[in-house]
Amino acid sequence: MPGMIGKKIGMTSLFDENGKNLPCTVIKAGPCVVTQVKTMEVDGYEAVQVAYGDKSEKNVPNALVGHFKKAGSTPKQKVIEFDMPEAELKLGDEIGVDIFAEGEYVDVSGNSKGKGFQGVVKRHNFGGVGQATHGQHNRLRAPGSIGAGSDPSRVFKGMKMAGRMGGKKVLVENLQVLKVDRENNLLVVSGSIPGPKNSIVIISK
Repeated sequence: MPGMIGKKIGMTSLFDENGKNLPCTVIKAGPCVVTQVKTMEVDGYEAVQVAYGDKSEKNVPNALVGHFKKAGSTPKQKVIEFDMPEAELKLGDEIGVDIFAEGEYVDVSGNSKGKGFQGVVKRHNFGGVGQATHGQHNRLRAPGSIGAGSDPSRVFKGMKMAGRMGGKKVLVENLQVLKVDRENNLLVVSGSIPGPKNSIVIISK
């Protein structure tokens, strides 16, 4: 199985054999249920659809309720697909954290924390008046000049200015699996991952 869905629990730290303190993140990974196995004959491509997190049936459309019942599962919170040619999994199979091994590397994606509308100092790390960057003279957090005047007579696309910050899908690659707790479905990975506590994340190999 190339990956699974989980929930970010929070951050902690572990000590390695040399006594070095390693920052890490705890993820409750699974259990996930296989809700559909897509084949080349029926769907035109091969993939495995998995679901995670219980959800109240009254908040789920009837079509999805029937989709989950077909797999022998209760309604779930998150459904995604993994590319998996010649899948050995069957409808209704349960996937646990034991698909990961200590020492291997994984990629984790999730939605970063939304920080609302922010200025250029917070959003793009402008230096402010102390470093006198971008043309500002006596205003601490002003953006300064955003382009020339009569030529080109416009602001180029992609100019670093104030705007909405965060709340986007972020992928963090090559995080080492430090510990696998199969009894509690917990996965401990090195470093930090996107999103607040209790947010949904996708772990892939």
